Parts: sequence; C-alpha cells; structure tokens
Amino acid sequence: LLYTIKFEHFKMEEDARYLKKKIKTGTIDVHPTLSAIVVHFEVEATILGEAGDPMLGENKQAQKTISIKNLSAGTDLRKLSEVIVEKCNLIHPSKVPEIEQLLYYLQSRKVTVNSETVDQEMERIRQVTSQFDDIDEIQEKADLNELESYVDLLYDDMKTKTKGTSLILQLARNPDNLAELIDNEMVLGALSRVLREDWKKSIDLCTNIVYTFFCFSSFTDFHAVLLQYKIGSSCLQIIENELKRFEHWTEELNKKKQVAINEKSEESQKAYLKSEKKFQVVIHKQEQLLRVAVYLLLNVAEDTPIEVKMTQKNIINFLAAMLERKSLELLILVVSFLKRLSIYKENKDAMKDLKIIIKLNKMLPHESDILVSLILRLLLNLSFDGDFRTQIIKCGMLPKLVNYIKEDTHRVFSLCIMYHISVDDKCKGLFGYTDVVPIILHILQENEEGQLDMELMALCVNITQNPKIAANFAQSLRLLLRQSLKNKDSLMLKMVRNILSHDVPEKKVVLGSMNEIVSIVKDCPHEEITVELLGVLAELNLPEIDFRQLVTEYNLVPWICRILTPTNDVADDIVLEMVRFVGNVVRNAECAQLLANAGLPNTLIELITAKQEDDEIVLQILYVFYQMIFHKCTRELLIKQSQAPAYLIDLMHDKNTEVRKMCDTTLDIISEYDEEWAKKIQYEKFKWHNSQWLEMVTQGNDPDMDSYDDDYLPREMMMSDSDSSTSSPILYSASFLPYI
Repeated sequence: LLYTIKFEHFKMEEDARYLKKKIKTGTIDVHPTLSAIVVHFEVEATILGEAGDPMLGENKQAQKTISIKNLSAGTDLRKLSEVIVEKCNLIHPSKVPEIEQLLYYLQSRKVTVNSETVDQEMERIRQVTSQFDDIDEIQEKADLNELESYVDLLYDDMKTKTKGTSLILQLARNPDNLAELIDNEMVLGALSRVLREDWKKSIDLCTNIVYTFFCFSSFTDFHAVLLQYKIGSSCLQIIENELKRFEHWTEELNKKKQVAINEKSEESQKAYLKSEKKFQVVIHKQEQLLRVAVYLLLNVAEDTPIEVKMTQKNIINFLAAMLERKSLELLILVVSFLKRLSIYKENKDAMKDLKIIIKLNKMLPHESDILVSLILRLLLNLSFDGDFRTQIIKCGMLPKLVNYIKEDTHRVFSLCIMYHISVDDKCKGLFGYTDVVPIILHILQENEEGQLDMELMALCVNITQNPKIAANFAQSLRLLLRQSLKNKDSLMLKMVRNILSHDVPEKKVVLGSMNEIVSIVKDCPHEEITVELLGVLAELNLPEIDFRQLVTEYNLVPWICRILTPTNDVADDIVLEMVRFVGNVVRNAECAQLLANAGLPNTLIELITAKQEDDEIVLQILYVFYQMIFHKCTRELLIKQSQAPAYLIDLMHDKNTEVRKMCDTTLDIISEYDEEWAKKIQYEKFKWHNSQWLEMVTQGNDPDMDSYDDDYLPREMMMSDSDSSTSSPILYSASFLPYI
C-alpha cells in the first residue's frame, strides 16, 4: 500500500513532574485548502501534588493535521482509511467509515492552481532555495560521534573555526541529527558565541553558522531555542552590515571604473578588471549569506510578535534594498517575505517611500514563474492602497500586467490587480492604451462554452464604463450578446449593458435579439439576470424599435404593472431597471396610452411614496411622467385624473439636484397646457423664493412692518387669522405679488 501520510505534531508544553493528562477526541474534518484531514481533540491536564491530589487543572483545545499526498482517482480509500486509523492513536477504529467518507470528499474536491495556500507556496520556495549546493564545504565527512572535537575547533584560529563550523553544518543538514544537536547546549552556545564575536572577520564562518541555525528554523518546535540565543537579532545585524558593505564595494568599483575610462591606460584597465572579478566573487559569497539569513528570519517570522519586532528593527528597509540583487533564490525569499509583511497596514505604509513598486517593475517580466507569481501576489496586497495603485500606473507597469492575462498561471492575480486599478474612474481610460481589449476578446472566444473567471468579467464591467474602451468592445457586440444570452452570464450581460450605455453605432446589433431578450426576461427566475436584461432594454433608445409590437405580442402591460406595484415586494434593483425600461417604452404614444389605461400613473405615484428615500427610483419615475406629458392621449389623464402634478410640486425643492431639474422641466410643460395648475405652480415657486419674507409677514415679527401703511400690502395679504381658512384665492392668483 503505497501512500505518503505525514503527521504534523502539535506543540505541547513540557510535562510537569506531577502531571496527569487526559485526551478526548473531538470532531474530524477535512482541511479547507490542503489535502489533509484535521483531528480536533481536547487535552485535560491536571497538576497533582506529591500526595496525588489535583492542585491545578486546565483544558486545551488542540488539533492534529494528517497530510495525505498522492491521493488520486485510483486510490483504495478503504485501505487508506484503515492505515490512517492504525497510525493515529487519536482516532477510534469505529471511525473508519467516517475517515473513508472524508477521503472521498478530498478525492473529489476540485483543486485549482489559484487556490494555492501559503504552505504550498513555501514548499515551492523550498524546492528552489532549500539546497544551497554552492556553499563551500570541506571534503572531510562529518561524524556525529566526533561532535565534541568539532566544538573544540571553535576555540582555535579563524581557519580552524571555519572548518569546525563546516563540519557541524554537515551534521545539521541531516534532519535526523537535529534532535540531538538541539539538546546539546555546548554546541549551540559555542556557535552563538562565535557568531557574535567573529561574524565580521570571515564571511565563510558567518555563513556556516547562520546556515546551521537555519536548519533548525525549518521546524517550528526549535524556534524557541533560536530566540533564546538571539539568532534573529544577530541575523538582522549581519544583513544590515552586509548591505552597507555592498554599497561601499559598489562605490569603490565605480571609482576604479571611472579612473580606467579617464586614463585609458592598459594598467588602469587591468586594475579595474581585476577588481571587478574580485567583486563578483565576494558578491556571490555575500548573497549566499543573505539567502540563509533571510530564509531563517522568514521561518522564525511565523510567530506574529517576532515579526513585529523585526519590522521595528527596519527589516522592511533591508528587504527593499535587496530587491536590486540579481540572485534568483535571494529575490524569491525577499519578495515572499515582503508579501507576508504587506498584509499589515503599518508595514504597507512603511513600504510607500522605499520605491518598492519601481524596483518590482524592473524585475518584470522574469523567466522564473515562481518569482513572477510572488511579485504579483505582493502587488495584489499593495494594490488595496490608492497610493500604490498610483505608483503602479506612473511607473508604466500596467501594460506588463495586461500581458500576464495571456498566461493561465498568472492570470487571476494580474486581473485582481487591474480590477483594483479600474475602480478609480480616472484610471479606466488608461486601459485603452494597452492590448487589454484584443486579449480579453481572444479569451472570450476560446471559452465560448465554458465558465469565465469572475475576476476577468469584473474587470470588463469596470473598464467598459469608459467610452473609448466600450467603443472597442462594441465591435464584437454581437459575439458578447450571443454568448451572454446563451450562458445566462449576468456579468457579461452587465458588460453588454455598459457598452450600450454609450453612443455606439453597433447598438442596432441588439435589434435582432429583442424577441429573445424579452422572452427570457419575462420568465427568468434569476434576479441578477433579470436586472441586467432590463438594463439592456432600458439602454435601447433606438427609433427603429417597435415597442408597441413588443408590448402587445408578449402582453407586457400586466407584467410591468405587477413589477411596479409596491405591495408585490420586488427587489429594488429590478424595480429601478423596470422604471427605466418603461421610460423607453412610453416614448411611443400608443404604448403610453396602453400603460396609462392600465393605471400606471397611479401605480407610479404609490411607488414614489414607498421608495421616496431612493433618489434614483424617484428620478426615473419623474422621467416617465416627463415622457408621458408629451403625448396628448396621456397628458389629460396625467394632469386631470392623477395626483402626479401635486407630487411634482412637492419634489420641486428636493435636496437632489437632478430630481429638482426634472421636476422643474416637467412642471413647465404642465404649466403650458393647464392654466389652473400654472397658477398653483407659480404660487409655490413664489412661496419658495420668498419664504423668509412671507414668514415674517405672517407672524408679524418684522419690526419695520409698523412703518408701512396698510395700503402698501395687497388686499389679499391683509386678511385676518379668522379668514385664513378661506384664503384659497391667494393660492390661485399670486401673479400680483412682487419677487423680493
């Protein structure tokens, strides 16, 4: 039975001298992302006195993760579940059927490249960087039995110390030796002492010691020992010093290069070439040291408080400086570390002034898919901040991100970054200067039958709000409409709707699909598709459309009234798009007559009352009234047989500017056709413009009013309070009142 089962041991505190433990198994479930089973259990620990009496008790929740590799369609799940129960003493044999069912779920669960977890990502990094084969080692083979003699070498001269650390490193690279090495305080104490005292004297010595401690850092259980000997602080100090050395060496090499250029002598050229060769050798060794130091810190940073301490000691500045290096392994570690740090706002803010975006831009494109994937993930974390999005645009990275849409491995992350950029209205137009439209259209054609990435369609929805990009997509409007109707894709329909919202000549393409659209939207059970199809119909303001034929052929009038009746509890989005669609329909006089006879004006008035807080719905209802006023057949019905004018007057002073404009325009038209309403409207406008003055006159609070003769005021305004109930003539004859 060939299966690989890895048990990850949970961390427990060291047993006390008088300790009684009781383990109670809880639920068993699958890991949410990994191919693993998680066993939850409770540990009840009781500290006993010398007489055996319980003194202190504590319950701890813990879990064990059983990683299952090589699980395929041909795996014998029954046998595998029996093996798991046999090896894990936390699972009772009666749980075999349950384990088998969980394994079946893992076997059938779809795993995609883009659901890769942090553990899988770290595994990929280890495949590239865990074997530092280029680190110098002596030919002598180390023996664990000679460990004490190797420690003795650490008290000799520098060459002997380097030999001793190299032999100990050989032992540490074998995981089987780590348990014995970690228990040997003499070894750890000697290594940490030599590292503190001699790390500046020999880069080989320093690399050997740091690499030895790195081997321990690969296991979480050993992190406490590394912290005890302050290895993390030493590594930060080493990295800072090496970066300063690099700056100094680079400066010196540039000076020699400049001398060689100025003097143009053979001697200066040879001196420069010799220095450059030496520089490359030293840089190679330095990058070895930086790799193991950064990797060690990356492992130890799994503990959040330790990570916070690292950021306080400028680890972000050091990592940003190392982004200019050429070593692939070092860059992978540095970018991975920055990605982990970037999830915290404080760290993200610290990265803003370090030109990280510019440095990452120089690294793209890159031949390493692992590095590119890490860079895109880091950019995705940073792109949640508007300042970083601006930096991405300014440094010219957008065309590079667009090109990564072509690659399945990097598509989702690049799309997510571009989606964040496209949220800003001022950035939408910048996509028009890239190849995003042809690339996306090519992807849509290739996946005409399949489900498209949500990230891709979300980006399309955003950028099609720009007129220029919408015009480019409109050239393939027939394809987009056919595919969206066929697959019932709400996001693609939203994209089509955005395209139609612009003045594009390709709108006429939709005419051939009008019958199909109406037949789908009328009986569609999905709210999101209904909203988008109604939105598409609302954008079709073409004179070629025979709305009367559509309304009568599909009997739309009862359906429209049912959707717009407030008591039917229809979703607001559907109501809004239906009102917009009706605004298109009532432009046809016959359709307006049909809807008016069905009681639509009163239905809309009820809807205004119910949705008065929703300015968009109110505005679109006012637009329907505005269109119906133009037709003689509906004008009299709207003015004489409904309360529409009164509601328009009430909304004439609404806080929303667009609502006020629509009311004013519609009321002006009503005034032209009805004299009685014209007087009411004029009076209401007078009251609004002169409200302060009228208030003082009515309440008698104006101290200057005593100085006026009674003849100054018109007769209608000198009525007593008792006559206020009969003051209707003022409401209808306010033309004599002057505006103040």
